[in-house]
Amino acid sequence: MNTNTGELKQLREMLSEVDGLSQVFRVLGDETRTKLIYLLSLKELCVCDIAEILGISVPAVSHHLRLLRAMRLVRRSRDGKHVYYTLDDDHIVTLIRQAKEHYSEETTGTGG
Repeated sequence: MNTNTGELKQLREMLSEVDGLSQVFRVLGDETRTKLIYLLSLKELCVCDIAEILGISVPAVSHHLRLLRAMRLVRRSRDGKHVYYTLDDDHIVTLIRQAKEHYSEETTGTGG
């Protein structure tokens, strides 16, 4: 069954709806950043706590957080000398949880 030219044009135009989406996946493609996002979905944390939990340096955590802030995935707030990070909104939490569920299904063989 061939798709008519009008439908193809409409499908091509709909591609603009996902412009930039690959950038989000590229940023989340790094396991450290995915773990960082997951931690922040559980609790607001400061850079030093994130570094300790992940077992990496504070400058490394700061670098990852800069990338995540640039993508508007996390936001920060200051309390004296400490800067705390949290997720910018629930959309990314939903994405991470669904990906986690999907991965669990794949590894346990319960997927459809």
